Amino acid sequence: MELIIRNYCICELNILIFCVTGSQIMKNNIILSIFKEVKTVFRLRDIALILGEKDFESLNKKLNYYVRTGKLLNPRKGIYAKPNYSSEELACILYTPSYISLEYVLQKAGVLFQSDSRITTISYLSRSIEVQDKTFIYRKIKGEIMANTKGISRQIDHVNIASSERAFLDLLYLNKAYYFDNLNPLNKAKVYDLLPIYMSKALTDRVKNIFPDD
Repeated sequence: MELIIRNYCICELNILIFCVTGSQIMKNNIILSIFKEVKTVFRLRDIALILGEKDFESLNKKLNYYVRTGKLLNPRKGIYAKPNYSSEELACILYTPSYISLEYVLQKAGVLFQSDSRITTISYLSRSIEVQDKTFIYRKIKGEIMANTKGISRQIDHVNIASSERAFLDLLYLNKAYYFDNLNPLNKAKVYDLLPIYMSKALTDRVKNIFPDD
């Protein structure tokens, strides 16, 4: 009888160890699966899709645990990120659809000289928000213009970003009298190729004043 009880206890202990270990493996698999992705910023539904998880409430609780333990960040409600996440990627996921453009792109291209760390984005609304130490500016543009993806590239990390020519036209469309420091980096032929997207005679006239159509 004593032997039976001892074997039963050992069996129960093994089951307990298996359950605890299995639970830990499952938790580690969530983090491993997230960190295997090229992306650094995720919505809850993105992670659910990666894991094949249908129970959003349970998944959300697990992810919040990782936020509390410092394995993940929660820069905005419903958004989770790796500790070294990309601010450009966050800009494209905070409001979708959207793409990075305007001053941010033109500074990188050398068209604008003034240093500004804000990330400027085209979207379906106008808004300015702060996330940690970064400012994100969203400018609203007509839906049919935003829907045309010509001159916008989608990078491997899911960042949508305008070419310098598209960013130039976006900014000139939204700010009639904007002053550009250096137009040399812009390709005139590409500017004219993108102009029809805006369906604006006023914008065409502005471009012709800046880049005479020889």
